[in-house]
Amino acid sequence: MKRIVMAALVMACAVSLFAAARRDTPQTQAVKVGFVYIGSINDEGYTQAHDKGRLAVQALGIQTLYIENVPENSDCEVAIRNLIDQGCNVIYTTSFGFMEWTIKVAQDFPNVKFAHCSGYMRADNVSTYFGKIYQARYLSGIAAGYKTRVNRIGYVAAFPIPEVIRGINAFTLGVQSVNPGATVEVVWTSTWYDPALEKQAASELLNRGVDVIAQHQDTTAPQVAAQERGAAAVGYNVSTPNAAPAAYLTAPLFHWEVFYVDDVKHVLAGDWQSRAYWEGFSNGHVTLDTLTSNNDPRAAPEIARVEAKIKDGSFDPFTGPLTDQSGVVRVPAGTRMTDDEIWNMNWFVKGVVGTIPQ
Repeated sequence: MKRIVMAALVMACAVSLFAAARRDTPQTQAVKVGFVYIGSINDEGYTQAHDKGRLAVQALGIQTLYIENVPENSDCEVAIRNLIDQGCNVIYTTSFGFMEWTIKVAQDFPNVKFAHCSGYMRADNVSTYFGKIYQARYLSGIAAGYKTRVNRIGYVAAFPIPEVIRGINAFTLGVQSVNPGATVEVVWTSTWYDPALEKQAASELLNRGVDVIAQHQDTTAPQVAAQERGAAAVGYNVSTPNAAPAAYLTAPLFHWEVFYVDDVKHVLAGDWQSRAYWEGFSNGHVTLDTLTSNNDPRAAPEIARVEAKIKDGSFDPFTGPLTDQSGVVRVPAGTRMTDDEIWNMNWFVKGVVGTIPQ
């Protein structure tokens, strides 16, 4: 992807003014929040979900800025510095590949507060944040497991990093909890945001004979491909039943506003500290979308039953026995994986068809 020059970034940067004059206080005036997005705020997926969080911050009476369509290269550094030049003293970078650029710029601006989404590198002025989307992935797998008639489900995946791997595993475990004979076939795209490539990958899986498509991608293109072929689809990030109304089953959803509002309130209160934020069903940061009428009637009661157990802590998707693709028991019966083990997962569970590129 071509390098985005400063002038283009300046033109792309959108400014959102104060939401309500009555909330315009010296305290809110002292905070200006910037967001760096990998995609478009109208992508019907990942970036749109983050932008809903930005709008929730704006509703607090705080000025926000954003730069969209920033690639995961040095253009990220340019974008961050551009936002700081415009007065932002809180910066959120929203894609995994922005991590090292975020850390680099943060070293030069110790008084600016940063948070990076889905990464693991922190500093005194840099937090990390993500959601336990694997909880909702597991439930969406239940829906897919009931829906498939050929016991072959496709999964369009972006990059072979733990974030994506644990999502594929959780989904597969959900599928097999109700349909032990079903498999999940993975195709890698090596991109987060490329509608044409995402649709092509979904079409490849459909050509192989799968009849349900799931995704870890930023747009609705895999869902559209599924509908065009008479298959079913599980979405991601935001609710998109209208993108493929004949195919859409449900979707694991992020509610980034839960984190953003909480984080900014800590800034306003003067007690902000670097942290590793990772929440799920427990505080509403992650949910499963409403099931559509495209679902098998068995899905709703089973999903409700399992969701209640996840919420009350009596069940976690990554509880043994868990076996990898080669038949090795990775997690013994009755043992629950730790957050650190889940966060760093680098192996596929039995039932996944595909390899993890090195």
